[in-house]
Amino acid sequence: MKGVIVRICKDVSIVDITHEIIPQNIEQGAFILYTTVPYFPSGTVHVAVVDPGVGTRRKGLVIDCGDYILVGPDNGLLLPAARRGKKFEVYEISNERYFMEEVTHTFHGRDIFAPVAAHIARGVEIQEIGRRIDEYVDMPLGFGKVRDGKIEGKIVHIDRFGNLITNIEGRTLLDRAEYGKVIDVEIGDLQLKIPFYKSYGYAGENELLLTIGGNGFVEISVNMGSAFDRLRKGIGEKVTLTL
Repeated sequence: MKGVIVRICKDVSIVDITHEIIPQNIEQGAFILYTTVPYFPSGTVHVAVVDPGVGTRRKGLVIDCGDYILVGPDNGLLLPAARRGKKFEVYEISNERYFMEEVTHTFHGRDIFAPVAAHIARGVEIQEIGRRIDEYVDMPLGFGKVRDGKIEGKIVHIDRFGNLITNIEGRTLLDRAEYGKVIDVEIGDLQLKIPFYKSYGYAGENELLLTIGGNGFVEISVNMGSAFDRLRKGIGEKVTLTL
């Protein structure tokens, strides 16, 4: 994909967000894209590919979000990030002039999405890529909910440190609990009492803690260790905080 991009747009700056999305996990990819987009400069073209439907009749999309552009498959992956903008317009990728000369059935990231993104980066108007559409696959991320004195969410990402990152927005917890409070936490079939700290260093070494990560969401962590290795709970596991 990078080779295709620099062939078309030689002076482009390419920044990798991650290659650690679990294969076929569209929701995890959408979460990472959603939490990353705000930190890039205006005018950035983001290419995101988590595409189990590659080679089928699913569409390819370019989404114009005003300050940034998203390119990828029509499977919900791009929509949470699109909604971070004030408004967005969705276009179907259809003009084969901007594809690779030979398009395979199993690598549209290289053969369609990368070249389309590169052409946009070098100044091709999005309207040249395809027509504007109103029908596309949506995927709300579904942030944590508050009900009956509890915050309910789930694990949506595990980073390389083993932090279990939830879809519970940090402000949802911080509005209801002070740092230092011990909170009853259910993670799947586990029932734990975990202190809520401002950052990892407030906990003892190898102590389990709740904190608000750099992406603004509640995470379950172990200071100087891995919460995933300790608890063996993965993506999709339900998390309930009792206040």
